[in-house]
Amino acid sequence: MAPRISATGIHKNYGAVEALRGVSLDVRPGEIHAVCGDNGAGKSTLIKILAGVEQPDRGEIAIDGRAVRFDSPTAALKAGLATIHQDLAVAPDMAIYQNIFMGAELTRSVLGLRLLDKARMRKESLGYMAQLNDSITDMNAKVNALSGGQRQAVAICRALRWNASVVILDEPTAALGVRETEQVLQLVRSLKKAGKTVILISHAMQDVAALADRVTILRTGRNQVTLEGDLSADALAHYILSGDTRH
Repeated sequence: MAPRISATGIHKNYGAVEALRGVSLDVRPGEIHAVCGDNGAGKSTLIKILAGVEQPDRGEIAIDGRAVRFDSPTAALKAGLATIHQDLAVAPDMAIYQNIFMGAELTRSVLGLRLLDKARMRKESLGYMAQLNDSITDMNAKVNALSGGQRQAVAICRALRWNASVVILDEPTAALGVRETEQVLQLVRSLKKAGKTVILISHAMQDVAALADRVTILRTGRNQVTLEGDLSADALAHYILSGDTRH
């Protein structure tokens, strides 16, 4: 199966620091692919490059076999790749529908004037939300009234609104409690069910073991091993801590 998105031989230096040393990653269509590793492994740098925040010094990125180069996050988004960072970038004092359509508000013409089409944005937001979490039905609700897991749903809906085919989730369960973590895990499963390809960055090995179809482990800016099949949190921790490259 051809990769939905691939990165080949990615190098990135920050002065004398080699953050990435020839890292490669192939992510299949419709899979949940986790990228793991200890601090300093290169995960954040790789994701910044895939998201268009940084550009590689060397290497190639391809979507569906076509080479691409993202000079900005907007370019990555237009190519169908959305990144949901740990801070979510939501506006807590705004309504759910306003967050989902932030920067791409819908309008309608009234007596020659362009006015916000709030009814249509609420309706479309509800449709996006229904794909992920059918318990959230009030699109007028303020984001600051939502739980951490529900805020993740809002951020993911914004990616759906952009029609992203690949969604990168950066530490989506960090600092969440058990109940909210389970909500987020279900959101990720819903993304896969909707046909999206998911790249998951996480230090939570229990979450990775519960979700990932495959796991790529990085170590000191290089590929260590890519694993697939039933993986336990203990097995994943072993690979990360030991540097084992056998599979």
